Amino acid sequence: MQAKKPIDEIISRLERDYPEAACSLHYTKDYELLFATRLAAQCTDERVNQITPALFEKYPTLEAFAQADVADVEKIIHSCGFFRAKARDIVRAAQMLLDDFGGRVPDTMEELLRLPGVGRKTANLILGDVHKKPAVVVDTHCIRLTNRIGLVSTKDPVKIEEELKSILPPEKANDFCHRLVLHGRAVCTARRPKCEACSIRPFCDTGASRPAKPE
Repeated sequence: MQAKKPIDEIISRLERDYPEAACSLHYTKDYELLFATRLAAQCTDERVNQITPALFEKYPTLEAFAQADVADVEKIIHSCGFFRAKARDIVRAAQMLLDDFGGRVPDTMEELLRLPGVGRKTANLILGDVHKKPAVVVDTHCIRLTNRIGLVSTKDPVKIEEELKSILPPEKANDFCHRLVLHGRAVCTARRPKCEACSIRPFCDTGASRPAKPE
């Protein structure tokens, strides 16, 4: 059983540190975020943002994606890794959005999970960022930080999602997850976390256990 953490104070400090809580993937249309998120699997957001301008220019509408030759999509997204599966999923998802959902990006977990290449992480991102619904996006940063802080004691994304839903105010959940990503990149890095620069160190199991730097 995890010791209870002052979640409101943790949220408040992260809000102060990162006033702008937003997904770092670039998009202008709802389905573009869906496709960009698919590209981001096992790839950095920075790399995806280098790829998507050309992709979205070549296929400016959902209909264009649905009619795309998968091999042509592969050529554009080649550098993001797993490009064959990603290209196939994007084209098929575009077709499903048109055929099954009237061209709209679904707003329920159940419907989103029907789309190829969409798991709970992607579905929650769409629910939170596109549809403004309470959502918990469990990515590698979220897994690492919530375990280090002591909010959870599992690496299972579904269990982490459930536990965070039980302690986070629903209206804060989505932005909290975005701020964990920002904090994970800037301070609580995977290999050498900068605990001495961390505003939530007083509430962090890992930070509290690390010796302070000498003056």
